[in-house]
Amino acid sequence: MSYDVVIIGGGPGGYNCAIRAGQLGLKTAIIESRGKLGGTCLNVGCIPSKALLHASEYYEAARKTFPSMGVKVEGLSLDLPQMLKQKNEAVDGLTKGVEFLMKKNKVDYVKGMGRIAGKGRVEVTAEDGGKQVLEAKNIVIATGSVPAGLPGIEIDEERIVSSTGALDLQEVPKKLMVIGAGVIGLELGSVWRRLGAEVTVVEFLDRITPGMDGEVSTVLQRVLKKQGMTFELGQKVTAVEKTGDSLQVSIEPAKGGQDRILEADVVLVAIGRKPFTANLGLEGAGVRTDQRGFIETDHHRTSAEGIYAIGDCTHGLMLAHKAEEEGITVAQIIAGQWGHVNYDIIPSVVYTDPEVAGVGKTEEELKAAGVEYKVGKFPMMANSRARTNHQPDGMVKVLEDVATKRVVGAHMIGAGVGEMIGEICVAMEFGASAEDIARTCHAHPTMSEAIREAAKGVDGWLMQA
Repeated sequence: MSYDVVIIGGGPGGYNCAIRAGQLGLKTAIIESRGKLGGTCLNVGCIPSKALLHASEYYEAARKTFPSMGVKVEGLSLDLPQMLKQKNEAVDGLTKGVEFLMKKNKVDYVKGMGRIAGKGRVEVTAEDGGKQVLEAKNIVIATGSVPAGLPGIEIDEERIVSSTGALDLQEVPKKLMVIGAGVIGLELGSVWRRLGAEVTVVEFLDRITPGMDGEVSTVLQRVLKKQGMTFELGQKVTAVEKTGDSLQVSIEPAKGGQDRILEADVVLVAIGRKPFTANLGLEGAGVRTDQRGFIETDHHRTSAEGIYAIGDCTHGLMLAHKAEEEGITVAQIIAGQWGHVNYDIIPSVVYTDPEVAGVGKTEEELKAAGVEYKVGKFPMMANSRARTNHQPDGMVKVLEDVATKRVVGAHMIGAGVGEMIGEICVAMEFGASAEDIARTCHAHPTMSEAIREAAKGVDGWLMQA
């Protein structure tokens, strides 16, 4: 079979690249080894975790918030098998939806492990060992990433788990230890805390959510601590020993010092992810990678002619929507059209409760670059919708470059801010100033008014707080 483009990897980057290529009239094939399209995000990442986050939030609200709102619930109990079932049903429906989109856009879906077998040739090994070769004018590598492990700690996906195992625990652990205070660890830790686990988060650095706005991270940690999470910051895990029904976890200060033993029923290793680029035939094809296995690219082109790479297997943020943008861009470049990704406007969201969302520069980054900026802040406590919804925790911060009068960043924590950050992304794409946002009418009462108020604060005319 001969194609204009063959995509290795069926995650958000790969399948969106395939859809766009199909729309542009390119004869396209997509290869996926998992047996289901959607990649990590749809199968064992973004989507199933949000299903559990949403369900666990309902459960905790029924226990803790409903009574204060005049709603009495009797006989409330947790049905964990049903909660996991509805999560799996959501995933199954969406993966089938992606497969339908391949047919709709005339993309051939090939199940198996793809490997570059020479210039313009991709060999696919099926689950039964059968092989076939696809001829391709262009090849797109979209193989994503896998969980990173800790030396000497074996993940069995039962008691010592990665994010994959943490999405399918068959009972609520009494004590859950999360190694890593990044997005994945905090989200999954919050799920099991709401369902009854005692959660301890161990982080090598002296702060949570590294890379995000420092002030927002501090607020998030304070809220999560108030909810019941325990944090061990500036600590490293040196060993996990299985002793009967419990796990003995050895930790010591990151800067050196006396070690301690903490006990847990389940340990979640969530220290990040690494690119999945092994056994793809990259070296033989002339595709360069760095020491960590990331594929080196220049405007999505690799060092080998006719081969592109997108998403988590390349440098940059490991985010599904970043991969989607790159997939669309590469399809358009291959079709001879314009393609570009604005990496200054890639939002990030932590789906804890409250959520955290940010886009653009942080205050720390602006200070380090010597950029003069103005900041406007607004507390969610002063937002009427947040107060009436019993969701007063959080704040919105808007940053504006003094020289250009353009918004260069915004960072927020509060209920539903993952939906709100899109407004800032659009504003930044159009080069808006804080005043542009401040003078745009927002519906009342809504959470989004907090963005408008923070924007007013940039120029010193905060009105509602």
